[in-house]
Amino acid sequence: MKSPTGRGSRGQGARRRIPLRKRLLVRLLSVSALIAVCSVAATAWLAVTTTTSALKEEQGQDLAADNSILAQLSGYAATHSDWSGVQRSVRDLAERTGRRIALTTPDRVLVADSAPRGTPLPPRPAASVDPLRTDTYSETGAQLSGIDPRAVGPYRLPAKESAALEALANRDRQCYARYGLRTTVRRTPGGRPVLTGSDGSDPSRYGVAACGTDGLDAPTPTETRALDTLSGLARPCLRQAGLDVGGGPLFLAFDPGAEDHFGGGPLLAKVAGKDREATVRTAQSCVLSARRAQLEPYVAPAADLFLGIGDQNPSRFDMSPANKSKVVSAAGLVLAVTVAVTAAVAIRLVRPLRALTEAAQAPPERHVRVPVTTRDETGILAEAFNELTERRERLEAQRKAMVSDIAHELRSPLTNIRGWLEVMRDGVVDPDPGLLDSLHEEALVLQRIIDDLQDLAAADAGTLRLHREPLSAGELLDQVTAAHRVAADAAGVALVTEADPAVWLDADPVRMRQVLGNLVSNALRHTPAEGTVTLRARRDGTDAVLTVADTGSGIAAEDLPHVFERFWRAEKSRSRRTGGSGLGLPIVRQLLAAHGGTAHATSESGEGAVFTLRLPATRAPGEEPWGEPAEKS
Repeated sequence: MKSPTGRGSRGQGARRRIPLRKRLLVRLLSVSALIAVCSVAATAWLAVTTTTSALKEEQGQDLAADNSILAQLSGYAATHSDWSGVQRSVRDLAERTGRRIALTTPDRVLVADSAPRGTPLPPRPAASVDPLRTDTYSETGAQLSGIDPRAVGPYRLPAKESAALEALANRDRQCYARYGLRTTVRRTPGGRPVLTGSDGSDPSRYGVAACGTDGLDAPTPTETRALDTLSGLARPCLRQAGLDVGGGPLFLAFDPGAEDHFGGGPLLAKVAGKDREATVRTAQSCVLSARRAQLEPYVAPAADLFLGIGDQNPSRFDMSPANKSKVVSAAGLVLAVTVAVTAAVAIRLVRPLRALTEAAQAPPERHVRVPVTTRDETGILAEAFNELTERRERLEAQRKAMVSDIAHELRSPLTNIRGWLEVMRDGVVDPDPGLLDSLHEEALVLQRIIDDLQDLAAADAGTLRLHREPLSAGELLDQVTAAHRVAADAAGVALVTEADPAVWLDADPVRMRQVLGNLVSNALRHTPAEGTVTLRARRDGTDAVLTVADTGSGIAAEDLPHVFERFWRAEKSRSRRTGGSGLGLPIVRQLLAAHGGTAHATSESGEGAVFTLRLPATRAPGEEPWGEPAEKS
């Protein structure tokens, strides 16, 4: 019988014997390296020959995308007083454009980032997002004033004023329609409706005097208050430039940055000739500064914009047919090499696996062996399968033998009981006390066999219940010795106990008495008169070691590996009188395994046998923890 340890040692030895070049790992790595080299070479060649012009085109597309990102973030800043809610907008922009987008304060404090936390920023910002100083927004007025037209601040009309202007605009639109002119109404960022012609021009230029006279261009109360505030902010600058016009209103329209909207007369009346252009530039500069000061509380503070390559950056250019042909050819070549090499390796790997599959699917009675043709991991697997097949054969033989043994063990006492009952029924013999004692003994034999089988079945199923408690090994040996003293005296065999009082177990006392009782009964059965059976208990590190040694006939070397097999007996006569039922030692092994221990037998023919039980030891009540010195008084 081969032990698991032996098989494991052989397996480890086989792994060590595998040449390095034959190991599956090395072979797979070699194939992967070959495919990687081909792929890298093809990719490098394609990169050199096809990407230069494509990258130039992509740079142009990226510039347009970057301007769009900057314009959208500038619009956010123009309509919000801070950046607190910009993270979602940044994430949506990054998903649409495939770029990494990050916003920081001028001193590099992160405001929002589409990349995971901790991702380093690009070395330099791509632009500054400041709605009060922008030159990227394409709507009319942005390049002139440098202020994003979406930054309206106090000029935003309330719903009531906007609705009133909307009614006026619709009335003008209907008026123009009566003269055959098509006009549309659009809304400015501040909510003011503006009437435009079909070509986008001012419809008042059409010369229809009957329309456009309802004061649509007149400022609302909200706009008047905002313009008054703007006048007050601009007046100190104008005075410093020598353009002081007193305390009257300076602005009559709603875009103070436009040249034609200055002054209801007093300012421009002072400007004559060639000084007019310089004066207008000076006035525009003062008004622009005043507008920035007025709008600053309503817009987000300036932030630096960082742009990078995102995880979803799609390809945005088309290659030429020649470049496409090169890519297809290189990809086809790499694919062909990959398929060829993979197929060759796969065939070599799959062939023994198919043999293993066919052998595993074969009927158990065929006992198919797989030929071991390689010295790699597959060959080791084949050897393990063959060992498994041999083990299955042995188990099948043991199963058949066990069925036969159980039938034999049960048949003998049942036959005796049945025979004696039949002759008593027929009146051949009288049921005297001696006959009844014999029948009772046969019934006890049956009961013991059934109890042993139940114990084995419970142990095999993992349902064997143990009632553990601290147990002194010395007391356990004394109890077993006392229980078998009468049988030992009748056989003329001396029972000797040698126990270290410090050895304690955490075990089920009933089951441990059953274990030692089986061993002592077996030893008494094989020890001649004047012999000795010795029970010992000692501690070995953290283990408790119990031994039962006898001076009997011993066990032959070829029989020693089988002593713990069920229904196995060295006596081929299979007599219960000399060999027992063959279940005592298997029960010993199973009960020891349930306690987390092991059972081992050593013997030489004619020299007696020693059964060694090794279990986890525990501390005696009141004993200091192991490895810790006792406290000195």
